Amino acid sequence: MAATDRQYIATLDVGTTTIRCIIYAAPTNGQPVTVGTAYDHVDLIYPAPGWVEISPEKLWTSVLQVIRQATEDANLKIEQLACLAIATQRNSFTCWNRNTGQVYHNFITWKDLRADQLVKDWNESFTLRLLKFGASVLHFVTRSKRFLAGSVIKLMNPQITLRLAWVLQNNPSVQEDLKHGSVLYGTIDSWLLYRLRQGTDLTKQVEHISDVTNCTSTGIYDPFGQEWAGWALNLFSIKKELLPKVVDNSYDFGHVHETLLGARIKIAASVSDQAASLWGNCCFERGDVKITMGTGSFLNVNTGTKCLASVHGLYPLIGYKLQGGAGSPPDIIYLMEGSSNDTGSIIEWALNVGLFDDPAASAAMALSVPNSDGVLFVPAFSGLGPPIRDDTAGSGFIGIKPSTRKEHMVRALLESLAFRVALLYDCALRETGFSFTCIRVDGGVSKNDFICQTLADLTGIEVERGEVADSSALGAMYMAGLNCGIWSTKRQLTELRKVDKTFAPDGAQRAKRLKQMRAWERAVDRFKKWYMLEDIKNLD
Repeated sequence: MAATDRQYIATLDVGTTTIRCIIYAAPTNGQPVTVGTAYDHVDLIYPAPGWVEISPEKLWTSVLQVIRQATEDANLKIEQLACLAIATQRNSFTCWNRNTGQVYHNFITWKDLRADQLVKDWNESFTLRLLKFGASVLHFVTRSKRFLAGSVIKLMNPQITLRLAWVLQNNPSVQEDLKHGSVLYGTIDSWLLYRLRQGTDLTKQVEHISDVTNCTSTGIYDPFGQEWAGWALNLFSIKKELLPKVVDNSYDFGHVHETLLGARIKIAASVSDQAASLWGNCCFERGDVKITMGTGSFLNVNTGTKCLASVHGLYPLIGYKLQGGAGSPPDIIYLMEGSSNDTGSIIEWALNVGLFDDPAASAAMALSVPNSDGVLFVPAFSGLGPPIRDDTAGSGFIGIKPSTRKEHMVRALLESLAFRVALLYDCALRETGFSFTCIRVDGGVSKNDFICQTLADLTGIEVERGEVADSSALGAMYMAGLNCGIWSTKRQLTELRKVDKTFAPDGAQRAKRLKQMRAWERAVDRFKKWYMLEDIKNLD
């Protein structure tokens, strides 16, 4: 598509706790400039212990509101927007009726634990053990990495698989309408794309789609075969008719219907938040690695054109897929991802209990003491993911003494977040066999200099923080601009990236840091399977 003279790109970024719309003025030659912004909070609903939901209608109202407000903030009219880019949190989903447009239930978020018992039962089941054994045999015969991944598969709550199975088992309206083929399932990106193109007429049927980066993290999409995983659909009784068509990130997503905002807006890109962050950090080359430290931490390694199998708990994903030129194959890049669910959530907890009055002051507090005085902290509010993989782990301080001050506790807490991310990095080294020279970091917690420097010392390589800390919106804008012809190559985008600060590893500190991390790992061992202990369970 040829570039237009309207070079204003609106990016809608739907996260777990906030919805943002940022308007960028994006010249073909030159740095994009933010000209308008608007924010709203996502109201999380907790209808039962462990359940975490979002109201679709409240989300919808907020989405339209922030687009309007950001456009007004930029002193623009809707028709002056060249296009809209969409970046969304992954693995939060709802189901709706294709004939009426009405949803059957709130969005069940990726943090929701209602299917926890199903997850445990399935992971311990003879069926899954048999499946893993079969995959192991097939890997031995074929040496296919696809079967290697299957031989160590473990179902997890953040994946959609068993939460969707729970809905199909427990929602009578869904069960009834499934008989008539009128139920649609979708993650936030899929539902928004449907509603935005549908307009105010909820009975209007539009193409049911979802972009590949959102589908690949659900647990029911096979990145090796690039298709919905038939074994998962059959095993968990999920009908394929429920599921959206999987499209690439440069698909023709159509337009926002004019009845919603007063003018048609081209939808130029849809992408998951972590893939968008990859673009915001310009990690386009094989071996590039970025860590987003937000509510949780996500480590992503660009593995190039090969999808690698994981045996240590990382997850193979499709990083992005763009249509090739005339007669050219698609531009597809794969990732390995490791995650920790608790990073920003730990900082927020520490703020709430009074360990500090301002998160920005925490780094100075940590540096005000030479060490943590032997205090260690385990950050496991949501258990411990790869490579530990213990959903029953507990959180807590250990090693507190009469000499312990608040500053020691803050330092221990911040160090624990760096240790947790360093574990993911070590796992990535083993999984990929790559040699890394730099880690690019973003997300709100990356603004903490103490954590970034500790991470550099632990890994022995530079940690580079971009000028834009929250890069999901920036990355989605880059993708939309490339799709619209504002830029013609990813190299142009790399030249636009600006670095805020680089943290060089301190060689003299590395041995000391690694020794501290080994001690922290021993503390982690103490907190493993904490919520399986009978005396702890009896306290409830």
